Amino acid sequence: MYQALYRKWRPLRFPDVLSQPHVTTTLQNQIKAQTTAHAYLFTGSRGTGKTTCARILAKAVNCEHPLPDGNPCLECSICQDAEKGILSDIIEIDAASNNSVEDIRELRDATVYTPERCKFKIYIIDEVHMLSTSAFNALLKIMEEPPAYVKFILATTEIHKVPATIISRCQRYDFRRIQQKDLVARLNSIAKQEKIEITKQAVEFIAKISDGGMRDAISLLDRCSAYGETITEQIVSESAGTAGRNYLIQLLQDLYQKNIPDSLKIIAELHDNSKDLQRLCEELILMQRDIMLLKATGDIGLLHSMTDEIPALQNIAAEQDMSRIMQILENLQICRERMTKAINKRTELELYLIRICNDISVQQANQAEIVNSSELQALYARIAQLEQQKPVSEHSLIKPQASPNFSEPKPEIDIKKMKLSDFQPLTQWAEILEECEKLNPAVLGSLTGSKAVCYANVILIIAENQLFVSMFKKPENAKSLGDAIEHVMGKRYAVLAKCSPEAVKPQIVQEMLEQAKNSGIPTTAV
Repeated sequence: MYQALYRKWRPLRFPDVLSQPHVTTTLQNQIKAQTTAHAYLFTGSRGTGKTTCARILAKAVNCEHPLPDGNPCLECSICQDAEKGILSDIIEIDAASNNSVEDIRELRDATVYTPERCKFKIYIIDEVHMLSTSAFNALLKIMEEPPAYVKFILATTEIHKVPATIISRCQRYDFRRIQQKDLVARLNSIAKQEKIEITKQAVEFIAKISDGGMRDAISLLDRCSAYGETITEQIVSESAGTAGRNYLIQLLQDLYQKNIPDSLKIIAELHDNSKDLQRLCEELILMQRDIMLLKATGDIGLLHSMTDEIPALQNIAAEQDMSRIMQILENLQICRERMTKAINKRTELELYLIRICNDISVQQANQAEIVNSSELQALYARIAQLEQQKPVSEHSLIKPQASPNFSEPKPEIDIKKMKLSDFQPLTQWAEILEECEKLNPAVLGSLTGSKAVCYANVILIIAENQLFVSMFKKPENAKSLGDAIEHVMGKRYAVLAKCSPEAVKPQIVQEMLEQAKNSGIPTTAV
């Protein structure tokens, strides 16, 4: 019966695990000294050896004749049955499909029984981050104080989803991406023993697109071997659904030359050949990154691209300035992000390629979005519910008391003639708050979460902290705000303010104006 290559060539001992000496050496030393922990947490990207190391560790601590270096012998009945997956004392659980509290309760109840054949009963929980909150809570106590014969080995690719209470009860080991040279060496070794003919360029290509994951690399080698001939770079490209590398360089050259027709022609050809355009964008990003690094450092040791591609990338880097290189990279990154949600990925990619060719920066391309999410939009969002609410107190419209030590400027335009549309976001408001912090920290505290708009020499402030009401009745506090405004804006401003504990809608600005007009409360200087 045929066995997939990644299963057939899974490491059986610690030295066979690539690029993780910081993990394997420590585990071997613990096994030799018989000081293994009761719980381990292995974290890292896919295909880096987490589950493999968990299985080797489980065999090693239970091996009947362990080797002096801490490795399992692989010859005793324990090792052989464990390798076949029929050893009842080593239990592997896939948390992706067994993530309920009932599953963990069953596990917890089973720990009361001693091992049948081994020294230790070992639970390997793969993708542990998939457990539900209640399942983690059920696991917590048994992991903290398990029976002496029970050990846990948890593995995850998303450590941030594992509760801190679980992490603190484990010895944590972070697995690194497998190095390029190690991937190439292992692929060559497997190809040789499996009698697979493969070119040097194809091996390097597989290693690069596997992104540090051994399982992905061996699986791709397995797929390519089905072609029944010498595996070339072109075969790898077709098998992986990626663009050929020549297309990538040509496309980048067209982008730098602002050749829109040829760029779109390449995209059309790749699309017609069922190439994965999202993957194409990722490859363009990696190659563009290499151009950036060549421009910045000239060090080819930092590059992701293949050796025969470097001269072309060096030529591009030498001819372009850094701002242009970074602009293209930034556009491609945003394109890749948007392609995940786009209805038509091809259209999204074509859109950004045209932007690149027309020298449209990310900031220019998103100018409408920036305007919509400006300080004014932030103000509108923050005042979302006030229109239907009653004023907080009789002081909802506030006249800060001015200090007698300076004059009060009057509005340059009659307040009765001001309209909501006249006011624009005060873009320097954050700077004013920073200046307030220097002059009077208490003032800053009462303005936390506030927003401000401005027209002529009038500033309207909307604050959500009720301390604002009493704080600015004090002349020294009003003066601090006035001084901060003057330091940033270059002159003193007339100020109108309103306080609300909730966010308010833009109509509140108009409401402030109307109340000022109708109630006779004047705008004042601070």
